[in-house]
Amino acid sequence: MEEGPNRKRLATRLIHPDRQASTDFRSLAAPTYRGSTIAFDSVADILDVNDVNQYRYGLYGTPTTRELALQIGAIEGAEHCLILPSGLSAITLVYLALCRAGDHVLVTESAYGPNTELAFVMLRGFGIEVERYNPLVGAGISELIRDNTRLIWTESPGSITMEVQDIAAICAAAKARGVTVAIDNSYGAGLLFDAFGAGADISIQALTKYAGGHSDLLLGSVSTNDDRLDRKLRLAQRLTGMGVSPDDCSAVLRGLKTLDVRLRHFEQSTMTVARWLDQRDEVTALLHPAFSDCPGHEIWKRDWSGSAGLFSIIFGNWTRRQVETFVDSLQLFTIGYSWGGAHSIAICYSDLKRPTPELGPLLVRLNIGLEDPADLIDDLDQALAKAASA
Repeated sequence: MEEGPNRKRLATRLIHPDRQASTDFRSLAAPTYRGSTIAFDSVADILDVNDVNQYRYGLYGTPTTRELALQIGAIEGAEHCLILPSGLSAITLVYLALCRAGDHVLVTESAYGPNTELAFVMLRGFGIEVERYNPLVGAGISELIRDNTRLIWTESPGSITMEVQDIAAICAAAKARGVTVAIDNSYGAGLLFDAFGAGADISIQALTKYAGGHSDLLLGSVSTNDDRLDRKLRLAQRLTGMGVSPDDCSAVLRGLKTLDVRLRHFEQSTMTVARWLDQRDEVTALLHPAFSDCPGHEIWKRDWSGSAGLFSIIFGNWTRRQVETFVDSLQLFTIGYSWGGAHSIAICYSDLKRPTPELGPLLVRLNIGLEDPADLIDDLDQALAKAASA
């Protein structure tokens, strides 16, 4: 086909088509905007790199990314929110943005394992002093705060041993000394616990968990109401290149539509399963915030609007081999890490030192999914029988 006098050649038309579809289209779903280069109408439109309202380059945000950030911020009651590649990268961003050589950081003993490893390996390598503290310390945290303490890291409940921290008391002590408090708020998905109402300065979530809801993506978020902290966080995100996929953001935006329904279902099913396990002689401890034996239960009753699908059980009279047999014998529970999706998951830890070095290897963490709880109980029952005779 010959090119007409006013018709561009094929290679050009593949990049600049003559006709384009109308964009006058409204959908109930947020559009997925993919792109690295952002097009400007003129040089004058390329403004300050720190203007958070301007799209400058796909790495620093697209309408899809920012739509998710706005929705997570609204859920948590935060003015500012950043979306990160994972929950761990959200944790990392907070450390990189706020801590410098010579600083002192307090990290709860109940913190997510990779958080603790990051703090004690990388932060220490940067000349930052890291100290662990008892998650139930409450207002006693004031005795651990030093003149060079820059950050207190909290996680409530602890994602394995489920200690519920008195975040309000910790924040009050920190505020009196001008120390920033960050919380891993993944368990409550920003809905079950009001981190900012309790006084936290920064709330992070692993959106991988309940927000995504289907075990098929990795994303995290960092939220704050402090303009100064937001500027530091955004600078660190830009300089470290922590961009995210708009496709993953779209999947989380879809998951948010059912988040409240799923959390309510998880709570009901989990309580049914947990109550059954609590009556079993094999289970010597049940660690679930809504149960009176869980550390910090009274704090949970005071501060939380509900519970989710994660809890742990301890077989204090069993051997490690029996614990492994129990987990291996489960048929409806997938063996693996993470939680918050549709599938029930079980995992045990060979080197866990909490709640004690003796009981840690005898702990099993369970995530209750969307299966019928009666079927899950039947599965647990048969696995208990096999392990008891191992």
